[in-house]
Amino acid sequence: MPEQLVTERIIENLTRLKLPWIRQFLLDTIKCAETESWSYLTLIDRLLEGEVARKEQRRIESVLKLSGLPWVKTLDDFDFAFQSSINRQQIAGLFDLSFLERKENILFLGPPGVGKTHLSVALAVKACQAGSTIHFTTMSELIYKLRMDRESGRLGKNRRTYQWSNLVVVDEVGYTPIDREECNLFYQFVAMRYEKASTIISSNKAFDEWSELFHDPVIVTAILDRLLHHSTVVNIKGSSYRLRGKLPHLPEEGAPKPDIEGTEATD
Repeated sequence: MPEQLVTERIIENLTRLKLPWIRQFLLDTIKCAETESWSYLTLIDRLLEGEVARKEQRRIESVLKLSGLPWVKTLDDFDFAFQSSINRQQIAGLFDLSFLERKENILFLGPPGVGKTHLSVALAVKACQAGSTIHFTTMSELIYKLRMDRESGRLGKNRRTYQWSNLVVVDEVGYTPIDREECNLFYQFVAMRYEKASTIISSNKAFDEWSELFHDPVIVTAILDRLLHHSTVVNIKGSSYRLRGKLPHLPEEGAPKPDIEGTEATD
């Protein structure tokens, strides 16, 4: 059979098999194989490697698009020089993602603008790249979703991404107060994920201030009991990165401290 007809048939089959990367780069890769005297196995390996890389990149792009992340940032983008209070080694240790395997939580505490959201997003992006499902939400958005699902009778019954993703980031906890009913909904959310999946919380409030925020000390205790049982707590002190150079007269804010004395990480 003429070589051109074989090539056309291969390209047609690649289309039917939905292997667009191999179809696009087949001839160029074959030329490279001939030039560099690749074995047949090396040629097949390079073609499959390219196709898998393309599919993985599309998966990551799709997951990130649907995740609710406000933007995509990585640890490389973080300015450790500006936030010198952060233990860089501790943060780097979180990015091995072993906390996901152990179903542990991470809580970032500190005043606005010190990098809590940036680090939370960077961890979510890394988790996505490693194959985990992720979801990002603010506290106010989460409460709204929980209320809607409860009113429709779907709370806990459907596999909502905000409930069952391998990693859920809840940002801005403490920025707006919630009532007793909403506090109970948040407890249900935390209890639902307890020892089943990891949650990242960022808050501008110390734990001893959560009772004022949630208006129910009993439920707050139950929430913190589950969040902190398997967790790493990261306190960040300093000024807002967003306001750097704009308000030089403002004193540096101190980050809130956890109400568990001397505890940075608990197992």
